[in-house]
Amino acid sequence: MNIGYCLTGSFCTFEKSINTLKTLVLHGHNVTPIMSENAYTIDTRFGNAVDIQNKLIEVTGNSIIHTIEQAEPIGPKKMFDVLAIVPCTGNTLAKLSNGVTDTSVTMAAKSHLRNNRPVVIGVSTNDALGAAAKNIGMLLNYKNYYFVPFGMDNCQMKPKSMVCDFSQVENTIESAYNGIEINKKIY
Repeated sequence: MNIGYCLTGSFCTFEKSINTLKTLVLHGHNVTPIMSENAYTIDTRFGNAVDIQNKLIEVTGNSIIHTIEQAEPIGPKKMFDVLAIVPCTGNTLAKLSNGVTDTSVTMAAKSHLRNNRPVVIGVSTNDALGAAAKNIGMLLNYKNYYFVPFGMDNCQMKPKSMVCDFSQVENTIESAYNGIEINKKIY
């Protein structure tokens, strides 16, 4: 498959997301990395932006789409079979559920969806059981959105936080490609 693989600003999950990306490439998928502007430019305690960029290019062999202008042709050119947003922050969930297209990732989703192709969401947000809950609920009911199974990641220290099960990303992508929603059961 040709997969567009988006990363948004849940920096603490980048290592898991990149490991998932490696597995997709290892299994023969052609993967193009897409990063939100913040994910592309911000240095954090979890890594230097340039180092992360270089790792994505090294793993996929493809350039990173990181601007709205670069993301706009995704739909018209039918570039991807599946678009995955892993990790998908609460901010991006809100934008997707309300039709806001002001980042490279939201433009990629909008452009990709024009062809009724699947978008896979890998939730990673500290407010999934708070402000982001309504946006998750809305997207769960929208056509062509498929969720990687997700659950609480630290109920004691972060009682509203949820993150996807990264081991289920590939299975979710393959199921979404076939129009099948895998079990939405929260783990």
